[in-house]
Amino acid sequence: MIERADTLNNQAILLASDGAYSEAIACFKRAIVIDKNNYLLWFNLGVTYRDAGNLVDAENSLETAYRIAPEKDDVAETYATICLMQKKLSKVQQICIDGLDLNPLNSHLWNLLGVTEFQSENYEEASSYFEQAVSINPYYLDALYNLRDTYSVLDNRKGEAACNVRIKELGK
Repeated sequence: MIERADTLNNQAILLASDGAYSEAIACFKRAIVIDKNNYLLWFNLGVTYRDAGNLVDAENSLETAYRIAPEKDDVAETYATICLMQKKLSKVQQICIDGLDLNPLNSHLWNLLGVTEFQSENYEEASSYFEQAVSINPYYLDALYNLRDTYSVLDNRKGEAACNVRIKELGK
């Protein structure tokens, strides 16, 4: 019987969902041998590495997925998040900027840009990115919390209060 990449991908996803990360990773790697330019295989491998706690291999796999399919929002967002988890702020910024060139309405990438600026203590810049994220998606709670916290640091009580009202309206 000839192995197929899609079958191996499905099998790997099931293994990973059961916590059998080593076996899932082996399946993804076999699938990649069959179809090395399939971004989804690289993406799923990266997510599985992340879930297994291996951020370095997760980053490498997601970098490959991103190189193959930079237009895929989930790939850019996950890749940037893995880099953020490793405090690679300039890399996060580059991924986000490139991703926003392809999709300027991606609120998650705007939020990630805000997080990098917040962590770099560039609070004014962070607030503008969080504001952009919230203007695109007014229901995006993470961005609202981030914007509220940034307003707090900036001593913008009016903005902080507005965020609190909006968060309360959303029932959180």
